[in-house]
Amino acid sequence: MLRSMFAAISGLKSHQTMLDVTANDIANVNTIGFKAGRTTFKDSLAQMQSGAAAPNTAQGGANSRQIGLGVQLGSIDNLMGGGALQSTGNVLDVAIQGEGWFRVGSGAPPAAPTNPQYTRAGNFTTNQQGYLVTQDGAYVMGRTVAGAAGTDCYLQIPPAATNAAIGQDGSVSYDPAGGGARVTSGFISLAKFANEAGLERASSNRWNESSSSGTEQVNTSGSGYGLTTSGAVEMSNVDLASEFTNMITAQRGFQANSRVITTADEVLQDLVNLKR
Repeated sequence: MLRSMFAAISGLKSHQTMLDVTANDIANVNTIGFKAGRTTFKDSLAQMQSGAAAPNTAQGGANSRQIGLGVQLGSIDNLMGGGALQSTGNVLDVAIQGEGWFRVGSGAPPAAPTNPQYTRAGNFTTNQQGYLVTQDGAYVMGRTVAGAAGTDCYLQIPPAATNAAIGQDGSVSYDPAGGGARVTSGFISLAKFANEAGLERASSNRWNESSSSGTEQVNTSGSGYGLTTSGAVEMSNVDLASEFTNMITAQRGFQANSRVITTADEVLQDLVNLKR
């Protein structure tokens, strides 16, 4: 069979993957805290026709001659740039201005939360016991004191409390129901990674630590970590103009490779028709 046909088939598969990634980005254009993806390609193994030759007394040398055998998926990159902030006026909505990820985990109070996952979607709420949770029930992980020295804890705003607030330092505070001094439940913890693009996507706007991302470095707002802004959420960082351009590029690449397959088929048909 013709090499061109198999090279074009690899092109079809790669551009289909590019279109899949682009479609997912466009589908999540209004998803809170969503991070877009980017597809890159690399060439496949090339078949050597003749090797390179060094200059000698008889000739000036020659370059190698190789025929490429198609394309393959190079990478699907996570674009971790920040999205636009949208004001909501809801005290429990929190956006991070700068670096860092919210930590959310599972467990049952009073035992410390475990199995942390990471998100930039700060549209939090409280459960019936007043604990700060995500919209699908994962506990927002906090620290007992500001900075890296504290331990993990839950963040609770008792149902009868008033004037709840979340500060730029990540502090979660409220006025107790019976009056008295204002209470700080804890501080929203943030995580950073040596290679945050190495995080692996999970469901519900959450990410998992991986061997590529490195281990989490936990702190609270400030001191090299982003500031927490109450009353706002971070929207998707998807750029629709770029995504539509990528969609057109993927479509035309798929179309061009389809044409190569059609042409190769016509060549094979001509060869078959040589003998009548």
